[in-house]
Amino acid sequence: MTKTDLVDKLYDNFGYSRAECAELVEIFFDSIKETLAAGEEIKISGFGVWQVRDKEKRTGRNPQTGQELEIAARRVVTFKPSQVLRDHLNING
Repeated sequence: MTKTDLVDKLYDNFGYSRAECAELVEIFFDSIKETLAAGEEIKISGFGVWQVRDKEKRTGRNPQTGQELEIAARRVVTFKPSQVLRDHLNING
């Protein structure tokens, strides 16, 4: 699913103009980005939790050459689905 698909869903279900729907989607994603950039977690009941995690620098290895290299410290986003989402995904499986 893409942002355009989300805009189309909003347009089909709520009747706002496509421009208004696109603006709503952008506002939603900007809010998520700003919250994560501030180091806060996002909890959406019945869906899951996004968290920012700090990873330390470490030594890695190029699998083709075997050469060691240093992987820089970085921040990553993790997602943990709620039990409701996990159950929904596994209804038929």
